[in-house]
Amino acid sequence: MKKSIFVVFLIMFMVFSAFGAGTSEQAGPPTVAFSPGDMANPSQAFAAKMFQKYGPDYGLNVIILDGKGDAQVQAQTVTNAIAQGVKAIYVNPNDVNAIIPSLQQAKQAGLIVGMFSSDVPAASASVRNFFVGVNDLMAGETAAEAFKAAFPNGAKVIEIGGQAGHDAQIKRHDGFNKGIAGSNITVLEYQATQQWATEQAMAIAEDMITKYGEEIDGIFCHWDNGVTGVANAVEAAHLSKDLFIVGVDGNMAGFQQVRDGIQDVTVMQNFEAQAKKTLELTKTILDGGTVDAINFVPLDVVTLKNIDTFTPPEW
Repeated sequence: MKKSIFVVFLIMFMVFSAFGAGTSEQAGPPTVAFSPGDMANPSQAFAAKMFQKYGPDYGLNVIILDGKGDAQVQAQTVTNAIAQGVKAIYVNPNDVNAIIPSLQQAKQAGLIVGMFSSDVPAASASVRNFFVGVNDLMAGETAAEAFKAAFPNGAKVIEIGGQAGHDAQIKRHDGFNKGIAGSNITVLEYQATQQWATEQAMAIAEDMITKYGEEIDGIFCHWDNGVTGVANAVEAAHLSKDLFIVGVDGNMAGFQQVRDGIQDVTVMQNFEAQAKKTLELTKTILDGGTVDAINFVPLDVVTLKNIDTFTPPEW
């Protein structure tokens, strides 16, 4: 009889202990995961840092699951996140098509799935709850606005594109042309590079400066590291006037070039703002609210006048 009573008490103790452990775990902040394509990429490492910095502000504990530049490794990070019982996972994919089956599994397991910086194809939109990133059309349009503001009476500019055929190159070019349509900003010539390579931007700038010389009032280069090469070409040409130079990205090179007076504007992809928006949307869903599927974060126009109001980028 005493043995039976002891067994009953032992079972009750185990049940209450398990219940207490579960309650304690649930009492903490919900855990969410960010899976960058590769933490070796400075921009993604910076985004990861921003997620962990601001997670507590939204009552969330953020863990980082590195995709290590490998589509299979990143797919496994999603599987690991499901096994760990996280509430949400955000993915910046190495291969947007290869990650879809894993995202589908996460969604079916009840996780909130967010795409960060790069979205899935429209046909696969059901595998994620939302996308947060920038619109490269807007990047081109924002660059156009900077030129129109600097040259209200018109100007002649050259445009140096990013990697030919790349989605960002196409959209930044289209957005820029849309933005200057109907204005007095004239593009003397446009040429895209074969890769996002600084030396290729410099070579194109050298050729165009040789061709147009003092006609040029400004240069729009699709990316800040490309501006580095453009600036070298401009300096070597010894033009009699300062050129108005605009780049896109808002990275370390862009910030330094603005500070040094080499670059007038960098159109900034604000990964800090994107991380905060992602966390905000997650909190809304966890609280029972609804969110928009597509969330474009506005780009920031960084100039020497306002540069100190932004968190310096680490990429």
